[in-house]
Amino acid sequence: MQDILVKTRDGVATVTLNRPQAMNALSRRLQAELYEAFEKLTADDSVDVIIVTGAGERAFSAGLDLKELSGQSNEAADGAVSRGGDLVKAMESCPKPVIGAINGFAITGGFELALACDVLIGSVNAKFADTHARVGIMPGWGLSQKLSRLIGISRAKELSLTGNYLDADTACAWGLLNRVVSAEELLPTCETLARDMQSCDTEMVRNYKRVIDEGFAATFAEGRRIEVAENRAHKNDVTAEGVARVQQRGRSQSAD
Repeated sequence: MQDILVKTRDGVATVTLNRPQAMNALSRRLQAELYEAFEKLTADDSVDVIIVTGAGERAFSAGLDLKELSGQSNEAADGAVSRGGDLVKAMESCPKPVIGAINGFAITGGFELALACDVLIGSVNAKFADTHARVGIMPGWGLSQKLSRLIGISRAKELSLTGNYLDADTACAWGLLNRVVSAEELLPTCETLARDMQSCDTEMVRNYKRVIDEGFAATFAEGRRIEVAENRAHKNDVTAEGVARVQQRGRSQSAD
């Protein structure tokens, strides 16, 4: 792989978009490599949590590589976008928690890539922008639907219909970022969060993530039905010994 870096330590994989000279723009090769990385990490039983970030402090990702796309026919450009759709689907369908470490600009396609993560932590350098309306491209990776559900429809319209930038502190106040930290503390903060997730029962974390996602995509009433059905199915496998084992694991990892 040339455009991304993957490092795994103690069950936490850090995936870095590695085109800092191009603000980590999503070239076709980067998209293909990121898709391949998520396929492998999803299948790797030794990996519990995945962190996604960008190289350097300037950008998480500036979105699709428009210089690359401008040299293609419309048909070729559409093909690149469709492969990107597969990439986002691969991230969304990953059963393991995915933490987005937003180190700089997350613009349009890069914004959508961030929204494919489960939790977003931003550095003080993080900035978001949806410039689809400015460049004349309709989003296809979920931004038009996800953003309004995260920050409210009026705020989402303000961002998407102007193309204006959203700074880190405002993004946190609006509920897009979980928290804002210094650039130096970004990855350590994400790694600590990943360890907290690891301290929980692995199978439970993955099932819980799935229930949350399925319920979020449904009505509230349907989401409650999903939760109740999962609760009843899960109760059949709960034993006092199993609960004690999980609690002991959590205490051991907290002590470490």
